[in-house]
Amino acid sequence: MVVTGVGKRTYRIVRAFAVVAGALVLFGSGANVASAEDGLSIIASVQNQTVEAGVSQKQPVAGVTITVTTPAGAMIGTGVTDVAGLISFPIPARDNYVVTLDIATLPNGFTMIDDAKSISIVNKDDFTTTVKRATFFTGSSNTSTQTLLNRIIQRGADGLRLGLVIAMCAVGLSLIFGTTGLTNFAHGEMVTFGGLMAFLFNVTMGIPLLISAPIVVALGGLFGLALNVFIFGKLRKRGVGLISQLVVSVGLSIVLRNMYLYQFGGRTKPLNDYSAQTVMRLGPTSITPRDLTTAILSLLVLVAVALFIQKSRTGKAIRAVSDNPALASSTGIDTQRIIRIVWFAGGALAALGGIFRGLDEQVGFEMGSRLVFLMFAAITLGGLGSAFGALVGGVLVGIFVEMASLVVPAELKNAPALLILIIVLVFRPQGILGRKQRVG
Repeated sequence: MVVTGVGKRTYRIVRAFAVVAGALVLFGSGANVASAEDGLSIIASVQNQTVEAGVSQKQPVAGVTITVTTPAGAMIGTGVTDVAGLISFPIPARDNYVVTLDIATLPNGFTMIDDAKSISIVNKDDFTTTVKRATFFTGSSNTSTQTLLNRIIQRGADGLRLGLVIAMCAVGLSLIFGTTGLTNFAHGEMVTFGGLMAFLFNVTMGIPLLISAPIVVALGGLFGLALNVFIFGKLRKRGVGLISQLVVSVGLSIVLRNMYLYQFGGRTKPLNDYSAQTVMRLGPTSITPRDLTTAILSLLVLVAVALFIQKSRTGKAIRAVSDNPALASSTGIDTQRIIRIVWFAGGALAALGGIFRGLDEQVGFEMGSRLVFLMFAAITLGGLGSAFGALVGGVLVGIFVEMASLVVPAELKNAPALLILIIVLVFRPQGILGRKQRVG
């Protein structure tokens, strides 16, 4: 077939989208395990909660009988939880159901936190996806007896951990903005890509995380590079404006998120490795060995990125392109090569952040989209286009988010961080490390 002119250009764009979509379908199809996406289902979970120094840990409880009925008492299904504390019940339609835990079947030494919560009501409006989860807790209440000072210290430590992950993900987002001017709303889906690929290798294929993590990071870098080569690079060559590219990134984010949902299901899934952890004390704070390790690795990665940008020849070229692409190009710097490097590095860092986030809060199809506005708050606070600003802003936003949970419900703790974004844009739009620029 011979294609010329506008038709040839259109053909190339369509082919590029097909390549990216095909790759996503291929990696996702292998991870569609027990997601109950073939039909409606209710998944019941029984978890034993222990609280030490204000930090709760949850372990699955096996052998507990669960029953699902209609509100009128008609039996839908009954069974016992497996070693993961889970049992799945197929249901005929999106309707109202009653999920009941048989307290008499709890193992010796296990008691419900609240006996009244041995019954869970599932409403038909709760089925935002094909799977609805009902969780029952045994063990200790999450009510903390810590003093206010200890709670502040603990939240600060948790915020520092979160901030390091946000900073690691936001560095790539900030560099992409600095070198191309693109506000990439699909960056959150690059984080999700890392988490889901880690799940594919670690859970579905059984490859230990220590071996699979470097592979996932490399694939994340290639995924970022593919987005540039096949989509945003072509848009830049065609002279498409930044606002239009922003809209494309929003659409791409929605498409990728729904592809993730279709392939992996709506419920979160834990990674196999390092899921069972024992809390240890570090002074007035409590932390698991897994979380301490990821925090240290995040810090080391951020220091390495900072040294690379500050000291290496390529890092200096990245800063030059971020400051003034036209001037950098006139001095002999290959700006397109630098942009490709930035997209690869941004994808790799986002994938690593997805792995760490998946270890902390399990893997889900929208794990990255929940972080994307915190990343934007971080780079806005630190300074748009500044890698060092993203480091500082990410840590500050993470600490602020966790501190906010002391005064607002945990479900709303991200809201004050977004308020920071508004305040910074109003009073200091260049951010903490940004420089004022004359407009006009």
